[in-house]
Amino acid sequence: MRKFVIGDIHGTHKALMQCLERSSFNRSKDLLISLGDVCDRGPEVRQVIDEFLAIKNLIFILGNHDAWTLDWFEKGAQPQMWLAQGGLETMSSYGGSPDKEGAPPAEHIQFLKDAHYWHVDDNRLFVHGGFKPEIPLSKTNPEVFIWDRELLQIALEYPQKKLTPFKEVFVGHTPTMSLPPSYGMEPVHGNDVWGIDTGAGCGGCLTIMDVETKEYWQSDLISKIY
Repeated sequence: MRKFVIGDIHGTHKALMQCLERSSFNRSKDLLISLGDVCDRGPEVRQVIDEFLAIKNLIFILGNHDAWTLDWFEKGAQPQMWLAQGGLETMSSYGGSPDKEGAPPAEHIQFLKDAHYWHVDDNRLFVHGGFKPEIPLSKTNPEVFIWDRELLQIALEYPQKKLTPFKEVFVGHTPTMSLPPSYGMEPVHGNDVWGIDTGAGCGGCLTIMDVETKEYWQSDLISKIY
């Protein structure tokens, strides 16, 4: 079994398919860990979740956009921040709109409900946003896991300093091109922390990485795919 981690997909199913193909991912044998935010912004949220449901060994970490989508699935919630940041595209992929309920399949609702806030494998931590190393994971507010950006920023500011008790930490949530100075669309890391959201939700590309070797593969630019 090879182990892969993939960054924020944001409804870009075509980019996901390119990454799976270019990495030679085996759907029946390999492990895929998704760092969350499969929802919003891109037009194919439904297709992304369908693809994930067909992967035998999948760990899905909840992202902030996924949490918003789950609130819409279960409660019909439509906060303006969500609508402005890609919620409309998620609604549309399920045949919905602000004036129309939409019809997400039961297995898609359950998929988001079953998501993890974090996952540890071989002393490696996988989380969407970040965490506070001084606070035990079991006592951390879930909002920190899906919203934190500080961990990656500190890791890049002090790249020689080990920040966490883990061998490595993998995060998404913060597009690499938004980090000052511009890191472009390549995965970044400072000591034990890796950031692999390379901007599929904001005009960049999607990245999948082999957890052991750190070899990675990327989709075409989203603007060229859609």
